[in-house]
Amino acid sequence: MKNQASVMNRELISKALQQSVIKLNPRLMMKNPVMFVVEVGLIISILLIFVPNAFGESVSTGFNIAVAVILLFTILFANFAEALAEGRGKAQADSLKKTKKEIMAHRVDGDKVMEVPSTDLRKGDIVRVSQGEMIPGDGEVIKGLASVDESAITGESAPVIKEAGGDFSSVTGGTMVISDEIMIRITSDPGESFMDRMISLVEGAERQKTPNEIALNTVLISLTIIFLMVVVTLPFMANYLEIDLAVPVLIALLVCLIPTTIGGLLSAIGIAGMDRVTRFNVLAMSGKAVEASGDINTIILDKTGTITYGNRMASEFVPTDEHTAQEVGYWAAISSTYDETPEGRSVLELMKKQAWTYDQELGMGAEIIEFRAETRMSGLNLPDGRKVRKGAVDAVKNWVTEQGGTIPPSLQANSDAIASAGGTPLAVAVDHTIYGLIYLKDTVKAGMKERFEQMRSMGIKTIMCTGDNPLTAATIAREAGVDDYIAESTPEDKIAVIRREQAEGKLVAMTGDGTNDAPALAQADVGIAMNSGTVAAKEAANMIDLDSDPSKIIEVVAIGKQLLMTRGSLTTFSIANDIAKYFAIIPAMFMVAIPQMQLLNVMNLHSPTSAILSALIFNAVIIPILIPLAMKGVAYKPMSSSRLLQRNLFIYGFGGVVVPFIGIKVIDLLIQWFV
Repeated sequence: MKNQASVMNRELISKALQQSVIKLNPRLMMKNPVMFVVEVGLIISILLIFVPNAFGESVSTGFNIAVAVILLFTILFANFAEALAEGRGKAQADSLKKTKKEIMAHRVDGDKVMEVPSTDLRKGDIVRVSQGEMIPGDGEVIKGLASVDESAITGESAPVIKEAGGDFSSVTGGTMVISDEIMIRITSDPGESFMDRMISLVEGAERQKTPNEIALNTVLISLTIIFLMVVVTLPFMANYLEIDLAVPVLIALLVCLIPTTIGGLLSAIGIAGMDRVTRFNVLAMSGKAVEASGDINTIILDKTGTITYGNRMASEFVPTDEHTAQEVGYWAAISSTYDETPEGRSVLELMKKQAWTYDQELGMGAEIIEFRAETRMSGLNLPDGRKVRKGAVDAVKNWVTEQGGTIPPSLQANSDAIASAGGTPLAVAVDHTIYGLIYLKDTVKAGMKERFEQMRSMGIKTIMCTGDNPLTAATIAREAGVDDYIAESTPEDKIAVIRREQAEGKLVAMTGDGTNDAPALAQADVGIAMNSGTVAAKEAANMIDLDSDPSKIIEVVAIGKQLLMTRGSLTTFSIANDIAKYFAIIPAMFMVAIPQMQLLNVMNLHSPTSAILSALIFNAVIIPILIPLAMKGVAYKPMSSSRLLQRNLFIYGFGGVVVPFIGIKVIDLLIQWFV
């Protein structure tokens, strides 16, 4: 089964990566100032092919064509990678809107029942919702009692009993009735419901730029502006020296001097991060998400389905005064013989874990008592006449009293202790005797405490958000080992804590699985949705964990740090390239009119034309040559920051100067036969 799941995950990853190869998007290129300058240069070069003297005296058409072709390939190399990296867009609220529109409602008007879309409902309308149907809008139960699954909204798997006139009479659109039937009065007009509020929060959320992203953009824009000013003013100096500089030559100079290499490789580095996280079964929607994870300071975690499994499972059998834990387990197992719910299966699993046995044939042919919201119990009427029940403590107490039994003195104290510890007690009774309690608890996923300790050592603060009461939240937080927690949290609370951390200059990651987590996932710098979560949560996130393991943020952070180091190294290499290209083009531009400039032609290039074309060709081909390095990433070795800086400056700084000298000279030797 594990291998099958792994194959399915790989197929999902492969499909997602294939879908990410979208059409070239000009707006993406506009975000990159370096490539924008190259695009403008291409347009001018193409213009000069058809109108050679558009800017006055120009060079040969052949030279114009060569410059245009080289610039075109430069753009294609960079734009292709850009399209791959940004195959999936930022978080949208479309899935939430689709969910709203798909719900149909049975509106009651007197004796008539009409099926209408949920979008047609107005405040005051009465609707009937039966077992297996979706509640079409926010409202209040006015008749009946039912068990409602609110996991799609809250992420909490345990069903909630909703009844008319009680403290739990309000219902939320998008939840499902799993037993019985209720009549609901709609309490909100279109645009005012919980789902509408979630849509508004998601659409209003905006991810901030990371410090590294801001720093790199500042460097790229600054260098581009500086060299643009140099190239624009250069003709005036050339005129003073009575040197004619053709426009294609100026374009070549500008393209070579600005950091074209890193501008073209940015997307390849992003793809590298996306590819590496897929090895850990994490699907990234963009390279920026992986990059941001390298600087994460705080991670906000939803409890249910993220830190815990989300299903309340039997963890202990607690006996009353006159009985044993094994007796409680025996009758709990008998009552769970035909119970296919996760709780029922967990009772049998706990019996196996304890190595306790029970008479499986005792329940054969028994009358099955299904769980109902009215009774809040389930069980069996055995062929020998005995009746076995398990369910809510107060419901079982009432049932036993009706059978003429008595309530054990320790029952209430044990029940309160379980509830205080954040668990759910279920009473087990046979006829007029209560044997004890099943302790159901939302189990913390294995290894969470150790993984959170690792995050703490990496300087990452962990905050758990849950809708549970403070007592339950504190118990789970202590067991999981998180640094802080927020109990009874709302979607607005989650966004507030994220914005508070971001206002302090921190980068925040958020993991969640419910629709109510979607706004926070969209606001966080890194939003990681669990694969077991709702569609809305996955749409709002920029990463999806296919294994639903929030502790994977450790691996994601490590990959993000490697991505940042790779980008820094290649940025150093790109800027160092300019030194060699300077010595190739500047002498070529002036040495005809100023013979003394020949001294700067240290590479002894064949001619001014071959020198310019060689530098321009090297500028284009170095991008695809470096893509494998960008995809693989710069190898990380544990060492001090100063040693790491010295190492990268030597390899990528010194190497960035030497390699172009060699490359440009080789290209010059090859093309001198054609110019």
